[in-house]
Amino acid sequence: MRIVVCLITTLCLLLSGCASKIRSEVTAFHQWPAAMADKTFSFVQKEDEPAGLERQSYENLIRAELLKQGLREAGDAKDAALAVSFNAIVNAKDVRLVETVLVDSWSGMPWYGPGYYSPYWGGWPGYSPFYGPFGSGMPVARQQERRYTVFYRELKLKINETLAGQPLYEVTVRSEGKEGNLAKILPYLVRSAFAEFPGKSGIPRIIEMKLDAKP
Repeated sequence: MRIVVCLITTLCLLLSGCASKIRSEVTAFHQWPAAMADKTFSFVQKEDEPAGLERQSYENLIRAELLKQGLREAGDAKDAALAVSFNAIVNAKDVRLVETVLVDSWSGMPWYGPGYYSPYWGGWPGYSPFYGPFGSGMPVARQQERRYTVFYRELKLKINETLAGQPLYEVTVRSEGKEGNLAKILPYLVRSAFAEFPGKSGIPRIIEMKLDAKP
């Protein structure tokens, strides 16, 4: 029983550690040139895409990463050699989990094995003041249902040649977690999209980042 308790404790610690990170799957397809004479870019968006302060905030995140890669924003969108477009979404998914657990046949509480000795109540090994001198009840398997919400987060970003419309870089970042606020999670998706830019084409990668790290 001590082994089981240790395993449960270890699992809880691992889960608590995972909760402080965002784990994303990043897949990029590109034909990025080794040398590029004009590295100016501008943002483009579809007519049906909402414009406003929220989108401008997201553009600022992407702009910062593009500048890190040696690109520069064109003063006039008509003069930009590269057109940058993106789309970010968050969808909620309700999860129903049915699992089998061991409960005490007397109390209906989680089963932790037979009684124990306590100097405060007296007794002997196998004695529990809650269940009497014969220890706790026998374990009974029962089904337990848990319901929770998982948020699916996705960022798609494209960089095309402005004149020819030739795609140069297309990346998709996907992640799932308990955080459904797009404004809070998008900085990590954007950073993941440009990790090891441009990277190997067509090969999915897993990127992990601490949620408390600076975006």
